[in-house]
Amino acid sequence: MNAIARLRGFVAPRKEVESCFLCGSALDAVHPHLLDSSSGKLHCACRGCGSVFPHTSGKFRRVPERVARLAELRVTDEQWAALGIPVGIAFFRKLGKNDGALAIYPSPLGAVESLVAPETWEPVLGANEALRSMEPDVEALLVGRLNARRECFIVPIDECYRLVGILRREWRGFTGGDEVQAALDRFFGELLSRSGGGA
Repeated sequence: MNAIARLRGFVAPRKEVESCFLCGSALDAVHPHLLDSSSGKLHCACRGCGSVFPHTSGKFRRVPERVARLAELRVTDEQWAALGIPVGIAFFRKLGKNDGALAIYPSPLGAVESLVAPETWEPVLGANEALRSMEPDVEALLVGRLNARRECFIVPIDECYRLVGILRREWRGFTGGDEVQAALDRFFGELLSRSGGGA
């Protein structure tokens, strides 16, 4: 190897390899995530480490993989307004029994959070029995109210933050541009495929 080739080896960008935060092993492109219950932070894990932790309790909780499409979400315009979401895409994390929810909506600057009081959240649960099956904190209701299209899914919380990242990466100008709309169509199309088409 000549000197120029050796230099290229130093300056060429090295591909970052994600590793499990518990054991340090290299991760597959698709891998589990664990929620730190004390901080709310998500961590990447390998399949082996991820399988040790349950969805339901403990310091670290494995994020489920379930994606379920709700054919219809019964939320009136008045209830939507009461949820305090000024945009057409939002996700809602159920916080715990009778604790309300955390509403999060993506923006070009990242995730914006707002607490939803129990008295506002409970009527939504009451009208949509499927939402009671959501695991607090690790699953979310994702609602897309864009133009005439309405998409509603129960999704893993990591998918919601993936959506936040997509919007930050693709957003252009004041309205987002064509790229962000195409990215949203791909994202919701993937969820639809994973859900089997309806619930």
